[in-house]
Amino acid sequence: MPSVEFITSLQNPRVKQLVKLRDRRPRDEAGVFLVEGYRQIVRALDKGIPLTELYLCPEWYLGDQGNEPALIARAQAAGSHVFQLTKDAFAKVAYRERPDGLLAVAPQWRRNLADLDAQLGQNPARAPFLLVVEAIEKPGNLGTILRSADAAGVDALIICDPVTDLFNPNVVRASTGVVFSVPVIIATSEEVRPWLARRHIRAVATTPSATDLYTATDLCGPLAIVMGSEQYGLSEFWLREADARVLIPMAGQADSLNVAMATIITLFEAVRQRG
Repeated sequence: MPSVEFITSLQNPRVKQLVKLRDRRPRDEAGVFLVEGYRQIVRALDKGIPLTELYLCPEWYLGDQGNEPALIARAQAAGSHVFQLTKDAFAKVAYRERPDGLLAVAPQWRRNLADLDAQLGQNPARAPFLLVVEAIEKPGNLGTILRSADAAGVDALIICDPVTDLFNPNVVRASTGVVFSVPVIIATSEEVRPWLARRHIRAVATTPSATDLYTATDLCGPLAIVMGSEQYGLSEFWLREADARVLIPMAGQADSLNVAMATIITLFEAVRQRG
């Protein structure tokens, strides 16, 4: 076990700051966010994310407690300041109902379309495969969409006109840490549509009002699958500007699917077609 600083008081300034970081404004003001959980922290370290602080509580560890010391030493070797909290103090700062005794603080980042240009330019022979989501509202859905994008092997997730915060603890948790591996671009719809056109990337919008089935539509070549918000679906802008509109058929009484589920279905049809 590396050397650590012990914190016992619930009134400690660091404990109070961790509680504040659950909310977006303090996160944005500090330029950091919370990473809770063993798997999420491992994936952050695997991607070279600098974890400025690591908080631990052995009383909350899960399993046989065989992996945590190596993770803590790894984080400290990468520059993390390590603090040990009492069980009550850790319960106060943890976001989960049943924490696993590990919580880190990481710096936020921002990527834009110019960054994506540079990324795609590193492999010009590959047909871009992108996922565009508009105004996703629920952090759990955005986290699940990130997992789906990672599993499908998309080159990037582009979030248009975001409603929920990429660095919301529920996004990080629901993504199981792949928020650190999937390139995420944040831009407006008005910026993204002409960018796609310049790169000759087809925008395929999913909407219940379409007449063409998603399985009957060509999803090969340079592609951006476009998904809308949970409550309203895609805006008129994307329905008008998309190169194609596709439908997932519904056999029951429901007239739509959860956006995360619809994303999975459409992405993996594209994966199937693309071989």
